[in-house]
Amino acid sequence: MKGFFNLCVPLYKHALEGNWEEAKVIIAKDDRLKHAAIASGSPTLLHIAAGAGEDARHTHFVQELLRLLEVKHLSLRDYKGNTAFCFAAATGNMAVANLMFEMDSELAELRGGLGAAPVQLAALQGRCDMTLFLYNMTKRVLREDDLQLLFFTCINTGNYGLALKMAKENQMLAFARNENKETALHLLARSSLESCCQGLEHQEPIINPGMKRQVIFQLVKFLWQTFIFKSSSKDEIFEFIRNPSHLLFDAAKVGNFGFLSELISAYPSLILEMDSRDQTIIHVAVTSRHASIYNLIREIGSQKDIIATMTDTEGNTLLHLAAKRAPERQLELVSAAAFQMCLELVWSKEVEKIMLPSSLVNLKNSEDCSEREHAELRNDAECWMKSIAQNCMLISTVIATGVFAASITIPGGLHDKSGKPNYLKKPPFLVFAISDAVAFISSATAILIFLSILVSRYAESDFYKSLPLKLIFGLLGLFCSITSMMVTFASAFFITYYYDSNWVPSFISAFAFLPILLFIILQFSLWCDIMYSTFYCKNIFKPDKSILYVLKN
Repeated sequence: MKGFFNLCVPLYKHALEGNWEEAKVIIAKDDRLKHAAIASGSPTLLHIAAGAGEDARHTHFVQELLRLLEVKHLSLRDYKGNTAFCFAAATGNMAVANLMFEMDSELAELRGGLGAAPVQLAALQGRCDMTLFLYNMTKRVLREDDLQLLFFTCINTGNYGLALKMAKENQMLAFARNENKETALHLLARSSLESCCQGLEHQEPIINPGMKRQVIFQLVKFLWQTFIFKSSSKDEIFEFIRNPSHLLFDAAKVGNFGFLSELISAYPSLILEMDSRDQTIIHVAVTSRHASIYNLIREIGSQKDIIATMTDTEGNTLLHLAAKRAPERQLELVSAAAFQMCLELVWSKEVEKIMLPSSLVNLKNSEDCSEREHAELRNDAECWMKSIAQNCMLISTVIATGVFAASITIPGGLHDKSGKPNYLKKPPFLVFAISDAVAFISSATAILIFLSILVSRYAESDFYKSLPLKLIFGLLGLFCSITSMMVTFASAFFITYYYDSNWVPSFISAFAFLPILLFIILQFSLWCDIMYSTFYCKNIFKPDKSILYVLKN
């Protein structure tokens, strides 16, 4: 144990730090340390150094260590069965991997713990460059099950570039299923684009011109075209997309616009495909509140009327689904309950526009449904709106009181004989008089607006336009009164103290505008939510890109 603590422990630390100068001194004391297990788990010095870091110090450490080792030492394993090359692959250390590969090219083929190939370990850790390098080196020896496992791992970790390369080289991967009986398209239907690792550039296939050129959509299009061209019948296609889950509806639930664009553009009949509840993707888009997918209904002509008159297994039309409360993740697009209520009403109004007159006989039922579904949200919205109105009204009252008092307290005093203000003809006094009047008028206006909010009936329809607009104008009045109040203060301060030194009152007067800046910064997120829910959110139903497209030859 004494030798372990005196030699192995310091050597382990030096390997982690990439300190070769100190490490070689310890190795010189016992030559076996260069290839012996030096810690629990049986890692050698090379295992530790290979997985320690990617900077120049660690690369130099491995380079110097390899000069002391024989080829057979590179294949030594820890207690889990991993070689040092497996560590380099998992950490994505390309420089170290190249050094080891040059010394023994068979290292890339030696499997690690649980029989996992180094390329699989790199893919699991999302090391795109390393995975591509190892795939090119070892694809000739990978078994079919290894290829499928690597293919699905690349999709799960966002390495879509390599997945597309593999699919082009082996088109049967489009039909492969993982342990859950899911194909690559089923996984891509639920995928998130945020962690996309696009390590390769691909010229084909061309995707929806209205979208960014992302490898994930190129992969979707290639897999889908491969499948439909190789399928022998329509029944085979629908069996494929329906099992083990319906990939169209999986994509619609998460709002995967690009995925649906590729599938439906190649096979438009899928628009009228229904799930087990007799709902189309339009119904799911309304339920999940994905406007980009719902806008498909504007591109399908008379088929829109067919969908608008459909009822699901529970008797719900699109109007009933719009009346139901949205999923929480969609409501959280804006912060306050009042704005969430506004968004819900925007959806109801928008869906109502496409309904046929014969379908509007259910309007009363949908309104009753909306009242039940949104009762809690409406109460929360009412409480929030009243709280905002009360607090803002209090501030406006304080401002009105202060500026009214300032209007009868003349800065600079009055002339003893004439009784006129001493600075009546000075520009600062004119600024003071105007800003004081504006502050009082705008604060009084804000008080009245916030009072009207407090006494509103708070019906569901009030949250669509009435209350948001009142809040907007009330906050504008409050902002105008705060700004004018600070101008009033700055001009009064300048008039009163502008005698021997002009820089002091000038500096204080300029510094008085800090509260205005703070008001803008602190209330910026609130303004964004108000503008989005009241005005901008209506534009989401005016798409700038189509889900259906046809490429021109």
